[in-house]
Amino acid sequence: MNLPAQSQRTINTQAIEIAIRLGVIFVIVMSCFNILTPFISLIMWGAIIAVSIYRPVMKLSEKLGGRKKLTVTMVAIVGIAVILVPVVSLSTSMVNSATTLGHGLSSGDITIPPPSEKVQEWPLVGEKVYSLWLQSSENIVEVAEKNRELLASLGKKVLGIAANVGTGVLQFVVSLIIAAVFLVNADSSNATTRRLANRLAGDNGDHMVSLTTATVRSVAMGVLGIAVIQALLAGIGMALADVPAAGLLAIVILVLAIAQLPPLLVLLPVIFYVFSEQSTGVAVVFMIWSIVVSFSDAVLKPILLGRGVDAPMLVILLGAIGGMIMSGIVGLFVGAVVLALGYKLFQAWLEKADPLAESMGEKAIAGATAHDSGDG
Repeated sequence: MNLPAQSQRTINTQAIEIAIRLGVIFVIVMSCFNILTPFISLIMWGAIIAVSIYRPVMKLSEKLGGRKKLTVTMVAIVGIAVILVPVVSLSTSMVNSATTLGHGLSSGDITIPPPSEKVQEWPLVGEKVYSLWLQSSENIVEVAEKNRELLASLGKKVLGIAANVGTGVLQFVVSLIIAAVFLVNADSSNATTRRLANRLAGDNGDHMVSLTTATVRSVAMGVLGIAVIQALLAGIGMALADVPAAGLLAIVILVLAIAQLPPLLVLLPVIFYVFSEQSTGVAVVFMIWSIVVSFSDAVLKPILLGRGVDAPMLVILLGAIGGMIMSGIVGLFVGAVVLALGYKLFQAWLEKADPLAESMGEKAIAGATAHDSGDG
């Protein structure tokens, strides 16, 4: 049966209007996304930091008489200072050292002490390091001329690493400021998040928000806890081995461990130094201790990750590791949250009763009961 022409035109008009509205909404949403794209990672970092430190900040605020804005401002300033002061100090020291080294090489005034005979006993690289060190102590300018291209390439890599570190520090400072804004507006942010979750997941929205919060805090405590343990153990080992600047090296290891980089990046050169300065027995013990510290996260992660989360520890661990492989350190948190939410959704799907199967099961039970009654 054909519709009247007027009805057909009305339907076409409504369809066109709906298409135009959807198109306008799509353009607005995509424009907002493109505008926020440069800041998405910073906002995610800010949210992660805010969720991770919310409880201790609120406890500190209670001790300060409930002055939340003052507390958050103090925490932000201290956090920025903790990040910037060592970086600026280390950068200044590196620049001064590089300037002194450049002047020394150009004037020929720089002197390098000859290597100890123990350097030859270093594993794998002892002979090569000893030979290069000995040549450098005799004529550093000649060695630099022979290895000019290698030194230039190494210098470029060092500058690139320094630039990446500087960018990362700046991003972390901005993320910390964003986290402070989230903390000041914690109540409204929490209410908005729960309303959005309830719109997306219905009655399960509050549970999903709670699971996300617990997962972020669990991963944060796991990452920070493991980093502190590794830095502390490495610092103790270096102090007992009489390594200079053991405290500073422990701080560097702490930063590397938080960034999910192995402490062995710092401890390997220290191992060579200990072999050249200490007895073989002490050096071997320190090497074993350093290897244990570097790989201790394989044991600590299953213990610390997933605590207090309504999801198996293995799910959180796999999500954190897989997320880190895909998206770096932010993926530690995002991967764990996504996999935990996926696990809960899959679990809810499995537990949801199938009406047809349930009806067939009830009929089968009823038939079996009637059959038993007839036999009786």
